Amino acid sequence: MAKETIAKIENASISFDKRKVLNDVNITIDAGTILGLIGPSGAGKTTTIKCLLGMEKLDQGTAEIFGHIMPNRKVLGQVGYMGQSDALYEDLSARENLIFFGNLMGLTGSDLEKAITENMALVNLTEFIDKPVKTFSGGMKRRLSLATTLLANPDLIVLDEPTVGIDPSLRVTIWEQLRTLADDNKAIIVTTHVMDEAEKCDYVGLIIEGKLFALGTPAELKQKFNASSIEEVFLKAEVSAK
Repeated sequence: MAKETIAKIENASISFDKRKVLNDVNITIDAGTILGLIGPSGAGKTTTIKCLLGMEKLDQGTAEIFGHIMPNRKVLGQVGYMGQSDALYEDLSARENLIFFGNLMGLTGSDLEKAITENMALVNLTEFIDKPVKTFSGGMKRRLSLATTLLANPDLIVLDEPTVGIDPSLRVTIWEQLRTLADDNKAIIVTTHVMDEAEKCDYVGLIIEGKLFALGTPAELKQKFNASSIEEVFLKAEVSAK
C-alpha cells in the first residue's frame, strides 16, 4: 500500500543576487518517513526547507504541504518547524516559553501540561523548567527549541540542524524519539552535518551547489558511490561534482 505524500517541492529554482541557490530541485516526503538533507555549508539545504514552507518565494516551481500550495498560513499550524536560530524569549522561563508557544498552537489546559511534561523529559530539561532561558547554554536552548517544535504533535516536522551543540548521548535519545514519531506516521525532514545521523534516515538527499545531486536510501547511496558510509558518499560526491 502506497504511503500518503505529506509534502513535495517540484522543479524548484530560486536565485539571490543573480546567484542560483536552488536549481530544479524535486523532493517528495511521505508519511512515516525521515528524510535527511546533507551537503556542504551554503549548498542550499536551509533554502530548500524554507521554500517548501513558503518562507522564501520560488522563482519557478511549486511547494506543496498536505495537498496545499505554499505559502499557506493555515497549513503551517500543522507543521513543527525548528530553524537554525532559536526563537525563544530569553527573559521568560522555559515553562513560560512553552506555554506561550503552546497557546499559539491551540494547546491549553491538561493537554498543554502533558505535552510540556513529555517534551521537557525528552530533551532532558525537566529540572530547568522554571529557570530563565537567558541562563541556558546554547545546547540547552537548542533542546528547548526542539521541545517547543514537538509540542503540538505535528504531522510534518522540519528540523534545521536540530542537534548542534547537543551532547552525543542525548542526540541518540532524540533520534530514537524521531524514529518513534516516524513510526507513528509523521513525516520528518532533517538537515544535518552529522553523517551518522544521516545514516539513521530512511532517505538522504545530497544537495551540492543548489542541485539535488543524489537522493535515495543510505544503502542505495552507498552502493551508487561504492562507499562504506554516508560520510564517504558525501566526500566522493563533492569531488565528482567539481
